[in-house]
Amino acid sequence: MLVNSKEMLMSAKRSGYSVPHFNINNLEWTKYILEECNTLEVPVILGVSEGACKYMGGFDVIYGMVCGLIKDLDIKIPVCLHLDHGSSFDVCKKAIDAGFTSVMIDASKYELEENIRITKEVVQYAHERSVCVEAEVGHIGGSEDGVASSIGFATLNDCLTLYNNTGIDSLAPALGSVHGFYKGEANLDFETMKEIRDNLEIPLVLHGGTGIPYEKIEKAIKCGICKININTELQATWSKAVKEFLKENDAIDPRKIIGSGEVALKEKVKEIVSVFGTKI
Repeated sequence: MLVNSKEMLMSAKRSGYSVPHFNINNLEWTKYILEECNTLEVPVILGVSEGACKYMGGFDVIYGMVCGLIKDLDIKIPVCLHLDHGSSFDVCKKAIDAGFTSVMIDASKYELEENIRITKEVVQYAHERSVCVEAEVGHIGGSEDGVASSIGFATLNDCLTLYNNTGIDSLAPALGSVHGFYKGEANLDFETMKEIRDNLEIPLVLHGGTGIPYEKIEKAIKCGICKININTELQATWSKAVKEFLKENDAIDPRKIIGSGEVALKEKVKEIVSVFGTKI
């Protein structure tokens, strides 16, 4: 069923595991992720970036696709449909009006005062419609959908100020992770992560989960991370399987080409869920 993220993330916070946020890019990926998570009996957050939204045809198309798959595949697990890195109030509003159950407003490129103003506007609109809101403090580095940024580390004071003035449901503090592949090893600030966990009552989110060694992922979960975003790792896993298939097959049917990555993608989802310790 389609739900907002509040209860699944609060359950993760109470029990010390993390909920997977898998970005979806097409119907097939959405189907594979839903099927595997349903088999594993774990909740899942389906993340949609603005770029993926444009590619797939729009918010209404995505909402209809996800709801249709949940019904026709007889999906029993809690599923949250989430806007990832919404760039403005208007974009978040469009997602909410289409039926998304969670949105991220990413106003982290602005000074904290402006971040608060924009985020508060989104929270007010979303909460009236039982939609959860995630925000960001600091700057998560790397590149996503062609948008690049450098790392700007979050502070406890900024996290508390943003939360106390907006009422957000979850927070992504920039603590050393990046979008895309890492150049070298991820250097996460676990001490600040624990400090924020101990002083903030809402769940914490880690963006840029791809490429972080699993032992650091597990440590981050112990330090309060309740939701981890994965995109690039699924892309790399799926594309490798498809390339290997095309080397051996002169296929032209797009169903066979896209479907050749299904097993590998599902195995990666299973592996990630195991590391996260996810449960209902």
